[in-house]
Amino acid sequence: MSGAMDKAKGKAEEMGGKVKEGVGDATDNEDLQARGQADQVSGKADQVKGDVKDAADDIRDDITR
Repeated sequence: MSGAMDKAKGKAEEMGGKVKEGVGDATDNEDLQARGQADQVSGKADQVKGDVKDAADDIRDDITR
């Protein structure tokens, strides 16, 4: 998966987690709140992974020039 794909997937997961957490807050559902928070962390991690892949690609491109 490319860096851009990882970042897009991560952003979508993060946003879904925010929604899930908000619904959990509104309904006093601690399990849903926690799952939403976990999804947000996972989404942010995917975004960082995408950034690292992009940086590695840039370094590889610089070396091969």
